Amino acid sequence: MKPSRGLNRRIGPQSLQGQMLLAVALALLLAQGFSALLIYRAQAERREAVLIGTAAFRLLAATGARPFSGHHMSENGHGMGGDFRRFMVERTSATPLRQGETRMERAEEALRDVLAEQDRAPADLIVLRRPIREDRAAMQHARLRDRMWFARSRPGVRDVMVAAVQPVKGGEWFIARVLIPPGERTVILSLIGQTLLIYGLLVGAIALILRRISQPLAALTRRVERFAETRDPADPLEPDGPDDVRRLIQAHNAMEARVAAMLDEKDVMLGAIGHDLKTPLAALRVRIESVEDERERQRMAQTIEDIAVSLDDILSLARVGRPTDPLEPTELTALIASVVDEHEDMGEPVSFAEAPRTVLSIRATWLRRAVRNLVSNALRYGKTARVSLDRDSRQVTIRIDDDGPGIAETEIDRMMEPFARGEGSRNRNTGGAGLGLALARAIAEQHGGTLTLSNRPGASGAPEGLTATLSLPLT
Repeated sequence: MKPSRGLNRRIGPQSLQGQMLLAVALALLLAQGFSALLIYRAQAERREAVLIGTAAFRLLAATGARPFSGHHMSENGHGMGGDFRRFMVERTSATPLRQGETRMERAEEALRDVLAEQDRAPADLIVLRRPIREDRAAMQHARLRDRMWFARSRPGVRDVMVAAVQPVKGGEWFIARVLIPPGERTVILSLIGQTLLIYGLLVGAIALILRRISQPLAALTRRVERFAETRDPADPLEPDGPDDVRRLIQAHNAMEARVAAMLDEKDVMLGAIGHDLKTPLAALRVRIESVEDERERQRMAQTIEDIAVSLDDILSLARVGRPTDPLEPTELTALIASVVDEHEDMGEPVSFAEAPRTVLSIRATWLRRAVRNLVSNALRYGKTARVSLDRDSRQVTIRIDDDGPGIAETEIDRMMEPFARGEGSRNRNTGGAGLGLALARAIAEQHGGTLTLSNRPGASGAPEGLTATLSLPLT
């Protein structure tokens, strides 16, 4: 079992609350973007319709009955001034289209339709957009308008729409100018403000709801991680949050209590099995002393010893998830050296390369057993065992190399399962009950580490040995 790495996890893109808020934010962004596009287009079309309508009204008045001739359409330039009159409708023999200017074709079609509805279809028609600084009459009108009290607070105008009609082919042009109000900025600022308001209200409400859901789930996650690491039940977790989450927490509390009771029952049962089996085995060791045949007596003693070792391995594997001894700072190099010395004292070919002094918080009894199992496995199947220890900024690595025939790649994972034996793939002494590697892996995981097996290829490409790598985190 690996230690919990989620106890201090913060809200981020991978959390439930983070992903939900991100999804809502993206959905709002798309919706507001599409809405902004529609509003902008509608605003632009409405403004264009107003401009075309204003220009059409002035042109109809200039080319027809001219109902406003009493004040702003006087031919003699009196009233509000000649510049203002020329701005409203100007008559000229020259075309208003200058070199380099682009005609507004859609506006021309709309203006032509308006005039046609009034039976004033012109011989020719031009609509274009011109910077106001390039049009003298428009500039004069803008200055006059800016002096009026009702227009002083309005933003400056940069462009003017010039609409010109020629009622008769080759005749005079009637030119109407309409100032184009700078409406884009107002629309954009309005949409931004609307978007921020919706974001604040909707995202805030969703964040509160998700917080009510995610906080109990985060507490439940920490509780599950802790129980997976220690298998030690604590006080029941207080149900909180919506009804569904509360029921989930209550179900977890019940399941955790039942699992803990089953683990306690298993420990009691294993202790009883160990006691009930070891006592008869001890009695058998005494009774075989009465067997006169020396060879038969040794075989019986070896069988009893094998049973005792297998029983001890089974009990250890079953209890490895709930160790009773605490983590203690241990000099790992000295621990490995002690295991190597045990085998060297028995005349076995074991070596330990020089390694840096490394102090690690471990369960020394368990880790010593894991190293001993790996060394014994290397000696049984590979005839030799070369042990080395390395460390970096993140982990400590213990390697045990042998010179055996290796393991088939398809069998490596299976070999670390309980009761899996390697004689079929490594073709050496049978020995063991197939629990050594499984126990070593369980001990490594108990310390938050890993155990891996890999073939060591030779010059010909065929395996020339096996490497067992036991990795332990420094923190």
